[in-house]
Amino acid sequence: MRQIVLDTETTGLNAKSGDRVIEVGCVELMNRRLTGNNFHSYINPERDSEEGALAVHGLTTEFLSDKPKFAEIVDELRVYLKDAEVIIHNAPFDIGFLDAEFKRLALPSFQEQVGPVIDTLVQAKEMHPGKRNSLDALCERYGISNSHRTLHGALLDAELLAEVYLAMTRGQNSLTMDLGGEPATAAAGADGEMVPLAEIIVLPATQEELAEHEATLDKLDKEAKGRCVWRTITASAEPN
Repeated sequence: MRQIVLDTETTGLNAKSGDRVIEVGCVELMNRRLTGNNFHSYINPERDSEEGALAVHGLTTEFLSDKPKFAEIVDELRVYLKDAEVIIHNAPFDIGFLDAEFKRLALPSFQEQVGPVIDTLVQAKEMHPGKRNSLDALCERYGISNSHRTLHGALLDAELLAEVYLAMTRGQNSLTMDLGGEPATAAAGADGEMVPLAEIIVLPATQEELAEHEATLDKLDKEAKGRCVWRTITASAEPN
């Protein structure tokens, strides 16, 4: 399954009043694995950013003045996104801006060009009601280091969101729920007929992979200046 994690930066908060997209960043997932086939472009919006927006992304009018206009990157972006499932944090915001850009060029709306859209903000609110669910808050909750994020950037935020999404949806690979009864041996197909579940193959990690895992955790501990969430959870799960 091909999924695209998408983020934008804009000149302000209101596409209807003329604010424009100034950066698009996309990260590709294939079968829940990062592929490295990313899309990223800065865009000349042909207008200044509002003061509040500039403080968030730091992309000045001077920096953007020699970047391509949206019309110059739109074909490449549309080909990249075509029919993919798209993952966005607070999807109405980004889709509203992209729709406005497409409308200026007499192109179909965003959702007419892609597959289903997943809003991770909606997911997070359902999973963590009453808690902060900004991207920064979710990074902290799932032990994902964002210490290198001093300003918002579309590609960096898309990369962080990809990690957050994978962390949020671990355990959703099964089509059935464990309700405490006998292990499930079949699932209902589209026509209601019971279809046997495939055998789950467990491949234990090699010693080399375990060593790499520990090295990664050591790095996370150092960046977080403490114990990362993974080690906290595993330590609490160990018998006394």
